[in-house]
Amino acid sequence: MAEPIEWLPDGTPFSPRFNDRYRSESGGLTQANEVFFKGCGLPAAWADQPQWRILETGFGLGLNFLVTWAAWKADPQRPQLLHFVSIEAWPASADDLLRSFAAHPELLPLAAQLHAQWWELSPGFHRLVFEGGRVMLTLCIGEAQPMLREMVFEADSVYLDGFSPQRNPEIWSLHTLKAVTRHCRRGTRVATWTIARAVRDGLAQCGFEVQKTPGVPPKRDNLQGSFNPQWEPRKPPLAAPMQPSHCVVIGSGVAGAAAAASLARRGWKVTVLDAAAAPAAGASGLPGGVLAPLVSKDDNLLSRLSRSGVRATLQQAAALLQAGEDWQPSGVQEMRAEDGPLWHAHAGWIKPARLVQAWLDQPNITWQGNARAERLQQTGSNWQVWDADGELLAQAPLVVVAAALGSAALAGVALPLQPIRGQVSMGPRGAEALPPYPVNGHGSFIPDLPTAEGRRWVMGASFERDNAQANITAADHQANLERLQVLLPDAAHALQAQFGNGVQAWAGVRCAAPDRMPMVGCVAPGLWVSTAMGSRGLSFAHLCAELLAAQLHGEPWAVEKKLGAALDVQRMLKPRA
Repeated sequence: MAEPIEWLPDGTPFSPRFNDRYRSESGGLTQANEVFFKGCGLPAAWADQPQWRILETGFGLGLNFLVTWAAWKADPQRPQLLHFVSIEAWPASADDLLRSFAAHPELLPLAAQLHAQWWELSPGFHRLVFEGGRVMLTLCIGEAQPMLREMVFEADSVYLDGFSPQRNPEIWSLHTLKAVTRHCRRGTRVATWTIARAVRDGLAQCGFEVQKTPGVPPKRDNLQGSFNPQWEPRKPPLAAPMQPSHCVVIGSGVAGAAAAASLARRGWKVTVLDAAAAPAAGASGLPGGVLAPLVSKDDNLLSRLSRSGVRATLQQAAALLQAGEDWQPSGVQEMRAEDGPLWHAHAGWIKPARLVQAWLDQPNITWQGNARAERLQQTGSNWQVWDADGELLAQAPLVVVAAALGSAALAGVALPLQPIRGQVSMGPRGAEALPPYPVNGHGSFIPDLPTAEGRRWVMGASFERDNAQANITAADHQANLERLQVLLPDAAHALQAQFGNGVQAWAGVRCAAPDRMPMVGCVAPGLWVSTAMGSRGLSFAHLCAELLAAQLHGEPWAVEKKLGAALDVQRMLKPRA
């Protein structure tokens, strides 16, 4: 439930919970710009940097974020990527958020974009993406200290914001400041509006050198500082980020194409190799798939990862694909035996091959088909990719293996990858009374998918473990009909004659891990994998790609540390015999 906000007669938002204003009496715009943005030495500090990472302890209604984003847009020397990581225990409604910017019309276009992504903010991390992926807001919903423990990055700037220390002491406590410090490097700048003695003393105790600076009226002083402890901080060092150069991605299904796009956006020149004559020739060639989160009563790791992944893919689809032709944010109804139907408003259908092609069409990516990688060999600082005839296909300091079942052999590690064959049934859409949106549950059903042959319904897919043959069987058509009879009895009755007269079909082989989680991560210096997407490649491919890129470049993760660990390939890694 959204946090209630009261609006004072002068239009200022007020928090009944903390009995305090969301912004200063003189208006928040000047405070956001002078106290926080300029207080951290920006924009000069970020000039010509590959990325800049800002940590904020209280998002509120997003004013500091929008002011920083606007300054980034206006700066010709802006960093290539802007990461803004902010904590908010009590998020406001989307409407209140937008209303708060009525007094700042210059920020309304940005506020409208934020408003459009402000949905389903359950506890945990939420990655909101703007400017084609160059501005990323990681919104951490929860109390400050637990959220700080789940972060994996070092901040370049810190905005200490929140309701006053008298009204909300926990966010200014020494324990919270120590948790912030764990995400600072030597030289990280900090800025805040409060000069409370406890805050100054706490920052000094944590290793910050702080000083008062002239404040924004009616405040006399603000506080600025820099992390420069007299001791060597005791924390595990983060891996040095790789500098973008040339990268080879092996495999052009959803996993490989997503990885290529994420790396290319960060400045890598990416060569994508595939054994087939066209991209998405394997399981990613599914004619149409349902994109919806997995829901569980205990909101387990898989459910939370699925939720994050669906949000990430929806953002990509909206930016890259044509609605109504390549995808449709129609919503999805989930039929649940235990508690009836469940409606997913932020869900829909998507054509995986179209998304793959859209990713591969991004700048800095070269695709090469009929290039079957047989083995990898490390030579100096490069990895070489060879085919079965002894021909060198490509070489680069970074290789990402996204070759589904072939990933283990190529990466030279023992990964427990399981083939899972799946077949869908398809037929022409006629005058049948079918639902106007996809339905998920015991199998999935897309009632109206546009194809080159006309509009089709799609039902499936079957789920056959340990079968790596993508053949078509009549038994699977029957199994799909039986699933449809459970999922949508009326639709099954209307379409039964089509099943009897030989419906169309598509079959593919998916690749899964024993725990049904993807595998992403580093297996050797310069050698990474992204595989085992299973039947949820649409949900997981882009999320895994962004996690891979974040680890390579020292960026904030899009998910909590424990969720990222659940995807780490190291959990399954075994030395080869």
